[in-house]
Amino acid sequence: MASGGMTRTRTRTRPNLLVTGTPGTGKTTTCSLLVEATGLRHVNVGELVNTKGLHDGWDEEFECHVINEDLVCDEMEDMMEEGGNIVDYHGCDFFPERWFDRVVVLQTDNSILHDRLTSRGYMGVKLTSNIECEIFQVLLEEARTSYPEDIVVALQSDTIEDISRNVTILTEWANNWRPSGTS
Repeated sequence: MASGGMTRTRTRTRPNLLVTGTPGTGKTTTCSLLVEATGLRHVNVGELVNTKGLHDGWDEEFECHVINEDLVCDEMEDMMEEGGNIVDYHGCDFFPERWFDRVVVLQTDNSILHDRLTSRGYMGVKLTSNIECEIFQVLLEEARTSYPEDIVVALQSDTIEDISRNVTILTEWANNWRPSGTS
């Protein structure tokens, strides 16, 4: 892992940030506000998969595309090496560790999350699965096992105030980020 830290920032002059979390935790809202505040590029992986056809078909049970992780990584490689990206996706374990300088896991209280997801039309197994994912902190654990501990941060995302605070914290981090080996 020590060499991964050097590789992660050696050629880039701007940071890469991953914002992950269960659907409904405010990823896209947070990313959009961060783009406005930092000038970094928003990469919504779900939209990228749909636009570029980077999937292996449709999952009827969960009503979503089955993404092809290799195709997604191939599509994103050059922009990630360039830096200056805010990646927005509900999973994180398939992205190369070297891509990210900060991994943010947004978390939301289950009752709030339930209301957000039902208002989006989630029901049945899709709703239950996502609520259970949040209860058991699946995505936080996934981030902690996939990336160095010092770059993974969990942030609460229940209210507009939480989102605003998170954007302020992450903007400050992005503005103060320096490639390793520079002062």
